[in-house]
Amino acid sequence: MRVLIVEDNPHQAMFLRKPLESQMVAVDVAYDGEQALFMASTSDYDVIVMDYILPKMDGIAVCKALRNKDIQTPIVMLSGHSSVDERVTALDSGADDFIVKPYSVSELTARVRALMRRKDVHRHGDIVIHDMVIDRNRKIVSRAKEPIDLSPREYRILEYLCQNRGKVVSRYDILENVWGSADTLLSNVVDVHMARLRNKINKGSLKFLIQTKRGAGYIIE
Repeated sequence: MRVLIVEDNPHQAMFLRKPLESQMVAVDVAYDGEQALFMASTSDYDVIVMDYILPKMDGIAVCKALRNKDIQTPIVMLSGHSSVDERVTALDSGADDFIVKPYSVSELTARVRALMRRKDVHRHGDIVIHDMVIDRNRKIVSRAKEPIDLSPREYRILEYLCQNRGKVVSRYDILENVWGSADTLLSNVVDVHMARLRNKINKGSLKFLIQTKRGAGYIIE
């Protein structure tokens, strides 16, 4: 699971980050609205925890921009004001939840977990591409009704590629979203896993689903 925290105060960001990481959640931090919009538009997050007041773009503007891009990542809005109008504005802009400061960290993490579960319900449908079927509830992959034996890492890479169908995914993207690290030392590890995955998925078929874009990354058309 990955969470994006959007908070311009580094100390407050760390205050939010630690309890989530203690629950084995990968956490990224953005310190202004423009950075948040870029990160949320280019990476796959399960939940965004965002302050209402931010430099460059406020939380409302970021929410609207993400929803206009059809990015439906659940968003928890944090605010120091408890007025009904502010809550309504946040929810109407696309936020899924609203928490007033000061708040309990345990309540915040509980709400984040609830949004993750809600997203997971919508996530767990079959993915069908050509003759390949991914049963996301049972984590079973098949082509032409023949089962394909994938390692957990290979399965996660395939699922991530399918989530970004039609988009070239770089090694950096895969490292960030599958390994939870952008350490360039792992780039060769990505190549090894991708070679095995391509062989398993494409083997015996006239239609190669996983394509390599030289110098750019990988894509499922």
